[in-house]
Amino acid sequence: MNDIATTLKNNKTQPVKILITLPTHAYFMSGIRDFTLSLIRNTTDFSEQWAYRFQSVVDELCNNAIEHGSKPGEEIKITFIYTPLNNIEIIVEDSGTGEHPKKAAELKVLIENKIEKDLPMTSLRGRGLSKIVHEWTDELEFIDKPEGGLKVRVRKYLTNVSAEEMKKSFAFSEDQTHILI
Repeated sequence: MNDIATTLKNNKTQPVKILITLPTHAYFMSGIRDFTLSLIRNTTDFSEQWAYRFQSVVDELCNNAIEHGSKPGEEIKITFIYTPLNNIEIIVEDSGTGEHPKKAAELKVLIENKIEKDLPMTSLRGRGLSKIVHEWTDELEFIDKPEGGLKVRVRKYLTNVSAEEMKKSFAFSEDQTHILI
């Protein structure tokens, strides 16, 4: 592990905050996916499985900010805040200049409706926030920025991950005759 990753990994008290600003172009998404995976693997106490899940969460949030919330030539901001032995928080901000930007209240209702109705996913689109982001985070918040645009904040607690993984480690199959490991 390099010196920076070792320092971050050994930091057990202070939150670590990393802010990244990207142009609104899908070309940069492979870099942010790689960064997310590396950050989670090398500096946090989350498992490898959760590193890949966070990679998907960040990918979904950034793609939405690029596709819906910001016009070409604008920027999106991604903030990672890791509080050692506690949680990871990810904030993605768009400029609000996209063709069909949504307000925080609209997105909240959209997600609640998809979750409440537990609609079957029959299309290739429209499931990222409800089936990826919502399912893999403990907190999901949409915030209207005063200057325009949207801020989406997610948080995952390490304690919830441990409980989920323990429960799944000794889960029974549907017929209750086999243990799934």
